[in-house]
Amino acid sequence: MNQHANIQPKSTMNDFYFVSLVITALLTGLSAGLFYSYSCSVNLGLGKLADVEYLRAMQEINKAILNPIFFISFMGSIIVLVLATWLSYSGQHVFQFKMLLTATVIYMVGVFGLTVMGNVPLNDALAGFDIGGATANEIAQKRKLFEQPWNKFHAIRTFCSIASFVFTLLSFYKIK
Repeated sequence: MNQHANIQPKSTMNDFYFVSLVITALLTGLSAGLFYSYSCSVNLGLGKLADVEYLRAMQEINKAILNPIFFISFMGSIIVLVLATWLSYSGQHVFQFKMLLTATVIYMVGVFGLTVMGNVPLNDALAGFDIGGATANEIAQKRKLFEQPWNKFHAIRTFCSIASFVFTLLSFYKIK
């Protein structure tokens, strides 16, 4: 008797669905890792800098992060989360659908939405600030207006990106 006789071939749709889950986990994991590592290393180091150095460093970081590699994980997470959620919307993937829908909503609101509505406006305001032409008091005030809210938004999006990643990983549970 052939031991492989009971193995059913997977359909192309199931293969595509599984690949979408793997890519979703990869991209949400990369985003969560970026935000987490930034929180527990870069922010701590930046916090120790003098005001002028801090503002200059953040201006440069905010320019450097706008690159294709970052956008693949940051924006790509949205695309694959929506795709995987849509593909899981069936009677046979109820648990996966709930996990992926939760991951998608958390990422869209707590990571993407917060970045666009919170961090980016702060970054844009900082980009337009002329450090060289500012007084020491203006520089100190700018840092105060930037650093605390930016770090608060970043902490929230870090938590949300990790939560989105965890819910994506949970969607692998019970896959048959």
